[in-house]
Amino acid sequence: MQPSLPALDGASLRIPCVLMRGGTSRGPFFLEADLPEHPEARDGVLLAALGSPHALQVDGIGGGNPLTSKVAIIGRSVRPGIDVEYLFAQVAVDRPHVDLSPNCGNMLSAVAPFAIEAGLVKAQTGETIVRVLNRNTSTVVEAVVQTPHGRVLYDGATAIDGVPGTAAPIRLTFLDAMGSKTGALLPTGAAREYIDNMPVTLIDYAMPMVLLRASDLGIAGDERPEDLDANAPLLERLEVIRREAGQRMGLGDVAGRIIPKVGVLSPARHGGTITSRYFVPHRCHRNHAVTGALCTAAACRLPGSIAFDLAAPGPSSPVTLEHPSGRIEIDLSLDDAGHVERASLVRTARRIFEGSIIVPASAAIVPRAEGSRGDNVHDDHAPTALLRIPRDGDDDRCVA
Repeated sequence: MQPSLPALDGASLRIPCVLMRGGTSRGPFFLEADLPEHPEARDGVLLAALGSPHALQVDGIGGGNPLTSKVAIIGRSVRPGIDVEYLFAQVAVDRPHVDLSPNCGNMLSAVAPFAIEAGLVKAQTGETIVRVLNRNTSTVVEAVVQTPHGRVLYDGATAIDGVPGTAAPIRLTFLDAMGSKTGALLPTGAAREYIDNMPVTLIDYAMPMVLLRASDLGIAGDERPEDLDANAPLLERLEVIRREAGQRMGLGDVAGRIIPKVGVLSPARHGGTITSRYFVPHRCHRNHAVTGALCTAAACRLPGSIAFDLAAPGPSSPVTLEHPSGRIEIDLSLDDAGHVERASLVRTARRIFEGSIIVPASAAIVPRAEGSRGDNVHDDHAPTALLRIPRDGDDDRCVA
């Protein structure tokens, strides 16, 4: 059994965490050892830590936006060829809900640096390669971190759009992202079909998505996210299409879930491959999700897809997506049949602060009544818990 979490007094818990920026997202990073083992108790702690439900998350460390209401839970792995395992949690801002169904590629950018500095992976001199298993999607990602003199380097000259300044590069290579949640690149077997009289592509590479042409929705496709968020009829129509897409992709009723995501596409304006507006799913992303960029890039090289028709002609790789804050470049490796074998991109990360988050002890209490979960539910397709390994002197603690 996992021991009780350290308490400040009878009413509060002190839980170690590190706040990190990963790509264009930000959130607390925890060792699984430091969180409750029971899923409902863990979710209660995460909601309290971020301050949900509240529009501003004023009682926690969330930022009142889906991009800053994210959590990474990390542990060492004993699987052959895997160094660490990463469980991503999307914490709803305005309701008590924790969704474990998707991966987050931006938060993933900070997983390897965190793991090295937490002592889960030994740093090498020069660069350190960390193989990460994302538990949400069973996807393996290879991260290359700059570690001169055997220590993680955060300062550098690499800039990514959507983040001010520069930092050290972290290269991420997704090794097996096809069919991340559905088991197939094209869950319905078709590169194009119709929903609500709208041509769409239902595709799953790193993230299940429904792709549409902006022109079919009566918009240009390069609007500001704020303007798209204010377009209530557009959002309502996208949600109708998204729910039907979820059913067709085998994801079931997705009304309360954040997958599949929606990509609204149009031709590139600034020398890239394609323009994308990415919905998460009820607001337009201010930049672009990494996993959504990978999926859209794969679609750009898939004949018959919505993206293929809109993509600028050019070599198979790289694919450059233009988004509200700039662009993101994806390197694709294709096999002889033209299928994507792996996809890579460069991100950056920053360690912002380290310490402990203080939450009410009541947040970790699991209701006694069977099935008494209220609205605080985690996704019913949640992955199993990370592998639990005893540590010296703390045999019952969960490390991975």
